[in-house]
Amino acid sequence: MQEGYVIIHDCARPFVTRRIIRDCLYALRDYFAVDVAIPTDDTIICVNERDIIEQIPERARLRRGQTPQAFRLSLIRQAHREAHPETKVTDDCGLVLEQGLSPIKVVRGERTNIKLTWPEDLYLTDKIFQVQGIDMLPPHEERLGKLRGRVVVLFGGSGGIGAALAEKLRKIGAIVNVFSRSVGNCDITDYSSVQQKLAQVHRDYGRLHAVVNTAGSLGIGKLQERDAEEIRREVDVNFMGSINVCKAAIPYLRSTRGSILLFASSSYTHGRAGYSPYSACKAAIVNLVQALAEELHPEGICINAVSPARTKTPMREVAFGKEDDEGSLLDPDSVAETAMHALVAPNLTGQVINVNQAI
Repeated sequence: MQEGYVIIHDCARPFVTRRIIRDCLYALRDYFAVDVAIPTDDTIICVNERDIIEQIPERARLRRGQTPQAFRLSLIRQAHREAHPETKVTDDCGLVLEQGLSPIKVVRGERTNIKLTWPEDLYLTDKIFQVQGIDMLPPHEERLGKLRGRVVVLFGGSGGIGAALAEKLRKIGAIVNVFSRSVGNCDITDYSSVQQKLAQVHRDYGRLHAVVNTAGSLGIGKLQERDAEEIRREVDVNFMGSINVCKAAIPYLRSTRGSILLFASSSYTHGRAGYSPYSACKAAIVNLVQALAEELHPEGICINAVSPARTKTPMREVAFGKEDDEGSLLDPDSVAETAMHALVAPNLTGQVINVNQAI
């Protein structure tokens, strides 16, 4: 029978990644003890009791230790069982090393896998939470089956990612209702219009499980050279439209403990020259999702945002024309696939789901 593995992690490190945990488990196939560390950027000095430098170790061989630390069960049991009462090590790998029980394999950590120690770390933590998304959700065909028979309202689904998502949802058996300004049946900048469409769907089916907003507007040009009303319209579509959708959807999603899915963009982490209002709106979407996740958690409603990299959509083509590197653009189907998984991922809320490559 395969021996059990033990992973020990600091509760003060909230940003451990799946990749780190996966690498630790893989390393345990060949080693009995695994540590996590990153190279040090700083020169490390060793001082005596009078703060006089005694040694400057070679930086290339130095690492900054993190957690988790991983062990085969028999080894970590032995290390603790045989530890001397006056041992002064700071972690479990130190215990193994002190007793000479096993070589300790080191796997690569992450710069963001910080330990909350000082008050200023809370500020850094807040910023990491603000901009850090999660990797694309892995395919889970069995879970997607839960979408069969579910009533979904999709705003902005007449083209691009929205159209691809509507098609995929219908193929899997969801009941999809698409509303879009381009086909003349809903303008998400008009709250009453959004209310009416959701009420209509609820009357028709008696339930509502998910509401998705893919509607967007992308204007190009330097801020000082663009028309003020055009900018206002763009902000209304990209930000106020999502607020309207969320506010109108919440009453209908309470009974089904349903979900809301919005769309950000890779530009939310860093504003892009030439389309500053769009970038600002996408950053606002992320803040909206994070705030509403806390508000809606007691009611069982989940809300997330999908953040795709550059995607080949009609909106992008209108804005940028034919691009030299079109082959590097994501296909809308790939983004739609991730969006479907986001709708059924259990207990996923307040997250930004990055899509950087085809699923």
